[in-house]
Formats: sequence, C-alpha cells, structure tokens
Amino acid sequence: MYRTKPNGFMYELIGGVGQPIAENPTGLMMEAAFQELNLQWRYQLIEANLETMPAVIEGMKSLNFAGANFTVPTKVDVIKHLDGLTKAAELIGAVNTVYLDDGGRWIGDNTDGQGFMRALERANFAVSGKSALILGAGGAARAIATELILAGVGDLAIVNRSRERGQQLCTDLVKAGPCNVRFEHWAHDVRVPGDVDVLINATSIGLGSSQEMPAIIKESIHSSMLVCDVIPNPPDTLLLKTARAQGAATMNGLDMIVFQAAAAIKLWSGLDAPIATMRTALEKGLGLR
Repeated sequence: MYRTKPNGFMYELIGGVGQPIAENPTGLMMEAAFQELNLQWRYQLIEANLETMPAVIEGMKSLNFAGANFTVPTKVDVIKHLDGLTKAAELIGAVNTVYLDDGGRWIGDNTDGQGFMRALERANFAVSGKSALILGAGGAARAIATELILAGVGDLAIVNRSRERGQQLCTDLVKAGPCNVRFEHWAHDVRVPGDVDVLINATSIGLGSSQEMPAIIKESIHSSMLVCDVIPNPPDTLLLKTARAQGAATMNGLDMIVFQAAAAIKLWSGLDAPIATMRTALEKGLGLR
C-alpha cells in the first residue's frame, strides 16, 4: 500500500516496463489518475528486454519504486525476479502488475484479464455458458482465457501459430476450472465456427496499423458474434471494421486497458481509480479528442 514519504517534495515512483514502451499510453492514464487522487506519484517508462531485466529490476528496487506495470516481452520473465504471486498470476503464468505487500515484498499480479472482463460487463455481454475463440497464446491470451473460464465460459478454442505454445496454454488452463478447451493450429486463414459467441484477438497484429488484421476468413464472422480486439491503438482496428461490415458487434481495447490500469492503482494505493478521467486522458493521448 501507499507509503507516506517524510518529505513532501519526494514522489513515489511507479514503473512501466517493456519493449517497445515509448508510445505506450498507460502512463497518460496513470499520471491523470495520480493527479486527481492527490497522490505525489510519477509513472516512469522504462525500456527493457529479457537481457536487461535483471539490471532493471535491481535498479527499481534500489530506487524504492512502489510498484510497476510489465508489458511485452517481460510479463513471464519478471516472475523469477519476484518474491511471490497472487493466485490469479499463478493460474495465468504471467504478470502485468507488481506491488509491494505490507512486508515490502514484491508481489506479482495480473490485471489484464480483470480489465477485459470489466469491459465485457460494460458491453453487457455475459460469458457464462458461451463459446469463445481466442487468437494468440501470449500473456494477454493467458489472462483473458483464465478469467473467461473462471467466469463460466462453456467452450474455449485457442488458435496460435506456435503449436507448442498453444498446446501448453491449453494444458495450463485445466487448472482454472472446468471448460471444454481445445487448441487449433493457425497454419492458414482461420475460419470462425458458426457457434462461436465471442472472438478475441489477443495478438499484436494490427498494433499501430490501420491496414493489418489477423488472417481470418471474414465471411465466417457472423452477426450474432461479439468481436473483441485488445489493441488500443488504433482503437478501431481493421479487424473491428471488418467485423462490423459482417454485421457483428465489436469491442475495442480502450476499456480493457483503462480497467486493468484502474485495478493496478487499487493494488498500489488502495484507492478507487477515476475511470472517466483515465479514459479521457487515454483518448486525448491517442488523438481521439
């Protein structure tokens, strides 16, 4: 929790760690939230890859960082540098948020899936008993798949280009709860089965591009389906535009990123984050306002 500094001019430091990180919009939301909550905090972006992670972690500890976010490619590698994990992070096998417990230990959690589920709630979509298909098997896919199973999804397909990684994710998901989980090798354009209720792009395909989208047979997207893209920039990806042209409902990555950031602030400070302020800051940063 928040540790009061003896000197009013000192700031609590929170890190945003990954590569690339310079254009990550999380810092914009965090700084806006800190200001509204009257927290003397600063959100510092830190470029790091798997080779530089040990030095980065040591530096953050030496500088008394109060916590951090971790993004690609550090979400799994960071685990070996921590003192403990929450149950959610253990199930997911990846960490996106680190906080200090009351004993000063660095604890890893994962708020990605929580953010996605809150975004689904905002879209009035209930997953219990539904059929889902996730593109990708990385950290975001792990978090979302785990939370979907915990929420009672009935059928879940993981589609990934790496057979080994996709099959391993399916094996790991057994720990999350009862669900019909299966792996499909992404060796060609994906045909989405007609009984799929929610299609989720959990890859980075389309990030920063209005012309790229996952290799999907667009005619297999149907009007009774919800199509989600975790990519926040651009918020209206080519996948979502294509899905709407097929009559499907869509959900972009903005709500997910806001809600997962809000959950991180709660872990660091114990305070409820100002969702509307964070959403406004994110949209301004992305040039949407």
